[in-house]
Amino acid sequence: MKIKIKKIYPDAIIPSYQRKGDAGLDLCAYEEYELKPGERHAFKTGIALELPNGYVALIWDRSGLAVKHGLTCLAGVVDTNDRGEVMVCLLNSSKEKYKVEKGHRIAQLLIQPVEQVEFEETSELLETERGNGWSGSSGY
Repeated sequence: MKIKIKKIYPDAIIPSYQRKGDAGLDLCAYEEYELKPGERHAFKTGIALELPNGYVALIWDRSGLAVKHGLTCLAGVVDTNDRGEVMVCLLNSSKEKYKVEKGHRIAQLLIQPVEQVEFEETSELLETERGNGWSGSSGY
């Protein structure tokens, strides 16, 4: 599959897979910024996408940044009709400052098919073994 991508700035980095078989393409920061503990910031990436109908781009954490430094992504959906700059909102959940440098890999971009649905209102739903159990209802 080919997806059109536009560099907003000539030196922006086009997302790429690090290894064969990776699910996510690495997104790089287009700016330098120091995240304080508990702070969030929307980082520029310098790119915009033209996704085909029926697809979505999802922005996910890079596991190393999450595990080692407490950086996690927020609000990571790029819709098919979005032509603006892809931004990565990072939250620093650690107690330490973290400096993001321009060009650093800060998130992963996953391209996935998405279905458009219609809801059909009903007064009854089929029963299941789980029933109406909430998160954690199968135990910890």
